[in-house]
Amino acid sequence: MASKETLFALSLFPYLGFLWFLTRSKQAPRLALLGFYMTLVFVAVTIPAGIYAERVYGEALANVDFLHGGAEFFLTLSNIMVALGFWQAIQHRQAAKAEGDRNSP
Repeated sequence: MASKETLFALSLFPYLGFLWFLTRSKQAPRLALLGFYMTLVFVAVTIPAGIYAERVYGEALANVDFLHGGAEFFLTLSNIMVALGFWQAIQHRQAAKAEGDRNSP
């Protein structure tokens, strides 16, 4: 059976493919797209934080609150960016539709 580290590394490839197709489609709201990319920052921060927690404290990252919270901040930030990006897109589309309805005969 594959280790959790191997599965984690392999899971990056589908996500990178998702980002590649989403970026090429040019249909995702910019802020949401940046939020999806911010998830990679979360991963990049979590890996060294986990190694540090293991080596310095002899604990898993989830058991070292200040490191875990710091890493999770980036996931929270990415989720907020994705949600706000799509919320802005919905607001923009509704405003455009309302403007179109006002200009209809």
